[in-house]
Amino acid sequence: MSAVIDVRGLNKSFGALHAVRDFGITVERGRICGFLGPNGAGKTTTLRMLCGLLTPDSGEGTVLGFDVIRQAREIKRRVGYMTQKFSLYEDLTIEQNLMFVARVHELADRSARVQAALERLGLEARRRQLGGTLSGGWKQRLALAGATLHAPELLLLDEPTAGVDPEARRAFWDEIHALAAEGVTVLVSTHYMDEAERCHEIAYIAGGRTLARGVAETVIAESGLITFNAEGPGADRLAPELRARAGVDMAAAFGTTLHVSGRDRAALEAAIAPYRKAPLTWREVPPTLEDVFIQLIADLRSDRTAA
Repeated sequence: MSAVIDVRGLNKSFGALHAVRDFGITVERGRICGFLGPNGAGKTTTLRMLCGLLTPDSGEGTVLGFDVIRQAREIKRRVGYMTQKFSLYEDLTIEQNLMFVARVHELADRSARVQAALERLGLEARRRQLGGTLSGGWKQRLALAGATLHAPELLLLDEPTAGVDPEARRAFWDEIHALAAEGVTVLVSTHYMDEAERCHEIAYIAGGRTLARGVAETVIAESGLITFNAEGPGADRLAPELRARAGVDMAAAFGTTLHVSGRDRAALEAAIAPYRKAPLTWREVPPTLEDVFIQLIADLRSDRTAA
C-alpha cells in the first residue's frame, strides 16, 4: 500500500486563532480513517487544507502524491469533498444536480456517469425530485453521489451523517466500506463513537493538535485507563459523589449502570471500595472510546490550566 495522505507540521491561523497546530497524518490507500474531536478542534479546517481549498501557513507533505501547498489545484481535481451542510442546489432535481456536477468536472459520458451514480446510491426512483424536498438521509445520498461522480481516489467527508436516522447512517457506511474495498481512501470526521469503531483507524484532535492515533483497540489500550462497571439499584446516581473522590478521573452513568475510570489502579480501587457491597455488583471492563476521548479532553484542559 502507498500513502495517499502524508503530511507533517501543518499549521493554519485565522487572526489570533491558531486553528490547526503542527498537524500530521499518514493514511494508506483503501483505508477509512475516522477523524474525531470536539467542536472547534480544527477538523473542518484540516479537511479543507487536505483537499486544496485552504493553503496551510506552514508544513509539508503530499496528498495523492501532490505537494499540499504548491499543487493544490491538482489535488482539488482528484478529491471528493462532502461538506457538513448540504451544498447542492435545492431548486434542482437530483438528476439535474448530478449533471451540474458532471459539467463542473468536465466529465465525458455525463449521462452514463449520472445514471450509474443514481443506481449505485438508490436514487433512480427519485431522480426528478427537487433537492430541497429530500429528507436528511436522501440529501446525504445525493451529496455522496456528487462527491464521488468523478471517481476520486480520496474522499473527505465532514460529519456526513449528522442528524441522519440510524438506518440511513448504516446504509451510508455500507457504501463507504464498498468504496474503500475498491481502493478509495476515506477520511471522515464524526462525533459518533459507533461510527469511529467502523473505521480502520482513528485520529483524535483537540486544540488543533493530534492527541491520539491508531486502530481503536490500540488507542484504548494506550490510554492507561482502568474502568469498573457498577450495576444495581441507584448505581447511576452515585456518579456525582464518585467524581469528587481521589483516584477517580471520571464517573458516568449509562442507563442504570455506572462507569468509573482512573489511571491509578490502587487509588481507583480505594475510591470505589466503600461502594463495593450489595446490592451493587462491580466488575472491571475495558474502557470505551468515549471514556478515552473524554479523558483526553480533561487532560488537555488540565495542561492548559497548569500552563
